[in-house]
Amino acid sequence: MTNLFLKVCAAGLVAASVASAGVQAAELHVMSSGGFTAAYKLLGPKFTAASGNTLDTALGPSMGKSPEAIPNRLERGEPADAVIMVGYALDELIKAGKVVPGSRVELADSRIGVVVRDGAAKPDVESVEGLKETLLRAKSVAYSDSASGVYIERELFKRLGIEEQMKQKAKMIPRIPVASVVASGDYEIGFQQVSELLPVKGATFVGKIPESLQSVTRFAAGIPVGAQHPKEAKALLDYLASPEVQPEVKATGLDSVTSH
Repeated sequence: MTNLFLKVCAAGLVAASVASAGVQAAELHVMSSGGFTAAYKLLGPKFTAASGNTLDTALGPSMGKSPEAIPNRLERGEPADAVIMVGYALDELIKAGKVVPGSRVELADSRIGVVVRDGAAKPDVESVEGLKETLLRAKSVAYSDSASGVYIERELFKRLGIEEQMKQKAKMIPRIPVASVVASGDYEIGFQQVSELLPVKGATFVGKIPESLQSVTRFAAGIPVGAQHPKEAKALLDYLASPEVQPEVKATGLDSVTSH
């Protein structure tokens, strides 16, 4: 009964986009990067229940040298009907002729947040001076190997005037969630996009860094050239960007772009 109820509810949300695309049930190959993954995991099953399509999902970063990175997967010829990734990395794929121009859909904005280990005192990170003091006092600082981490390493510390002080105690954490190394006690404080911090158990979300210091990452999606199911993929992307699903998107720590 529960599955039937979910199917009926989800059908009301996606039937219009599915019907307008005139699609048949298909297996969609989707590549998704970290920041939107929590929202995608919530919404994907609702889409499949309503449309009859199934989703075969490969997770990987939007850029970088790792074999899992979405551009490298496409370069190897891995099948993809839709890619969900950092907006400027998607633009590069459009320029390179890998993603169909005009297929881009805006999904959400992601901001940088901070975690400490469960039980630790919450430091001030929401004022500029508070964040600076917190970083100077911390014994160890972890940040991600994604767009937010690159910004922290190259710009944030410099803008706070503490670049030299952070060199020995701040480290980029490859592949695994930053909050996991804070939860384990290996690092005192961690920085990553909020949507990637919230799902990790053992770490407490402190807050977002000040807006004047933020690096906002736009997540977007597109349809690769040569996609086997472009109409079904469009229905999926339209659903993920639709006003109806924004409460779920925001619940994962992302910010809606529907009003932009």
